[in-house]
Amino acid sequence: MENGHAAVRQLRYLPPVGAAYGVEVLSFAALRESDTERRRTRLQRPDFHVLALITGGSGAHEADFHHHELREGDVVWIRPGTVHRWSDTDRLDGPLVLFQPGFLPDPGLETRNATAPACRHLPPEALRLAALAADHLGHEHRAAVRSPRLASSALLAHLLAALLLRVLHGTSAPPVPGAAGSPQPEVFHAYRTEVEEHFRHRHRVADYARALGYDARTLTRATRAATGQGAKTFLDQRILLEAKRLLGHAGLPAGTCAHRLGFSDAGNFTTFFRRLTGLTPTAWTAALHRTP
Repeated sequence: MENGHAAVRQLRYLPPVGAAYGVEVLSFAALRESDTERRRTRLQRPDFHVLALITGGSGAHEADFHHHELREGDVVWIRPGTVHRWSDTDRLDGPLVLFQPGFLPDPGLETRNATAPACRHLPPEALRLAALAADHLGHEHRAAVRSPRLASSALLAHLLAALLLRVLHGTSAPPVPGAAGSPQPEVFHAYRTEVEEHFRHRHRVADYARALGYDARTLTRATRAATGQGAKTFLDQRILLEAKRLLGHAGLPAGTCAHRLGFSDAGNFTTFFRRLTGLTPTAWTAALHRTP
């Protein structure tokens, strides 16, 4: 507990013994059976991806201050570092796929739609095909656990990629590697990784460009192709998200947030926060707590 706010559980990827292949497939029914203390309903922050297909029932989920009512056909993609909770899973059916960062064969696929909401809806035929892909992945994973001689991380990674391609079908596709005039998806992946590691003390795109060996315009083109926004906006939004987490979940004052996020003082942090939200940190926190 910090300042009367519920602590956020930090979750590490810990697969069952004998199943350490970088990916795990379970179901909402299995989650309910194993989580008798309903820890899933408390705020948590995993260091791995969670992809859930809602194949039946209804429920609710919260991710980084956004509430989602879930129904058949919804897909939830929780990325590493997202603060979330399954606020209602009692009537949900469908598979959950847990996988580690870097497990996919294509880094561009892992960062695709990186700034999109955690929840989206699939039409019935796309849901049916996605469920089949998840079922195939689940069968291969269980076979690998039962018979290690059948295990193939490459096969599991490509089956996971097929599932994600089905789930993401119809969204903006990453540039084709080697296409003329197209930024390589690896550029954005490298930038996003660097931002995730250094955003708390590095606030200028030029610093990331220098560290990665690109110019700032290259980072901007790659980031815009992947997310629809420029490199500076992407960086600012990442800093803002962490500021909201510190204010909303940890209940920290603006001065402490400023220090943790690399601002020279609380005034500069407040100016940054107000420029992006229209509210001071104090006003934003008060509005959050007034929300039912």
